[in-house]
Amino acid sequence: MPEFEFKTEKHLTKLFGLEARRLSHLYNGIKTVGTSSIYYHTHRFLKQHQFLSPEPPNDFAYWIKNALNLDELSEKLSSIDIVGFLRIEDLRKAILEQIELWLEKNEDVDCHDPRKRFYFMSCQTFVISTGYRTDNLKDFLEILRVVDINSIYFHIFEAKMRLKKEMNDFQSWLIEIGRKDLSDKLSNLDPYNITLENLRKKIIAIIEKSL
Repeated sequence: MPEFEFKTEKHLTKLFGLEARRLSHLYNGIKTVGTSSIYYHTHRFLKQHQFLSPEPPNDFAYWIKNALNLDELSEKLSSIDIVGFLRIEDLRKAILEQIELWLEKNEDVDCHDPRKRFYFMSCQTFVISTGYRTDNLKDFLEILRVVDINSIYFHIFEAKMRLKKEMNDFQSWLIEIGRKDLSDKLSNLDPYNITLENLRKKIIAIIEKSL
């Protein structure tokens, strides 16, 4: 029986050495920085806010709203379905398109306040084993009850971008052990509109009913 290993991650965040005080600066920065920086600025809020509330903004939308006071453009960037992209480059392109459309119709905007400049960050990710592994559904359920919430985030949210697959790690494993029925039920969950703890509870409830 295929074994599932619960993993988690640690991040090393660094200043990229690039800043923006105008919308055009932000546009050029997004266009040139590495994919790790784009990933950090679009997914950081997702992880931090999932512990408390769903549907967080991304750093670009947040800065445009709070430093440049461009509510309409901020809403457009916030409405981009970040987790719907399997490639960072496609996500970068979608963000750039919205900013470019705005700049074509409006004058460039300066934040004026040097304390509110946007600083591009990069993020190096280290994947770590939690020490939990199993090859059966019963033990999987028990581990799911106690494993650190960061592990659940890793397997649910990081899976698509990491593996470029439509399903998360839990779904993939369930299919491997012949439980496509459970995998399909997990696919009906919307993990982006509930907190991680509530997501854990819903997954546990689905599996419990099958045992």
